[in-house]
Amino acid sequence: MLAIEEVRTLGERRWALPLLAALAAEGGGARFVVLLNRLGCARSALASALDHLTAAGWIERNTGHGHPLRPEYLLTASGAAVAERAGRIEAVSTTLGLGPQSFQRWTLPLAYELRGSARRFTQLKTELAPATPRALSLTLKQMMGQELVSRAIVEDFPPAPIYGLTARGQELAQAI
Repeated sequence: MLAIEEVRTLGERRWALPLLAALAAEGGGARFVVLLNRLGCARSALASALDHLTAAGWIERNTGHGHPLRPEYLLTASGAAVAERAGRIEAVSTTLGLGPQSFQRWTLPLAYELRGSARRFTQLKTELAPATPRALSLTLKQMMGQELVSRAIVEDFPPAPIYGLTARGQELAQAI
């Protein structure tokens, strides 16, 4: 299972998760153009994701790059473990009909936090700091639209909404 810091790092860039899954599928390394064609994203988005994952220590530039058949980017030892889990998350998200555009920055961390039990908004806001209330609210609404999260009202004084994972959301959380 991934740690919450790793889940947050995966969620910070939209193409980080598919990029790690693609590197794992390519055998641990690939060239920029191969990744660009495989993912179908913009050059700047791929470059940003590569820089982000390099800063996280999960990928590195190949010092022996120069030959057309040598990969330009390689998974590190810690990156290989995360990439294997990213491949599982990618497979589950494809099964659920979710693409990279379906995930916002806080989607994966939110699914991770809700995996154990339903929580109130203020609890989620505390656990997912520095997420702003607006970002958290928008992510919850998007995940409810994707049928990953359900909202229930607790009859208390005052009434309070509680957010929990649906069966689809549990599948995603188990992959994480």
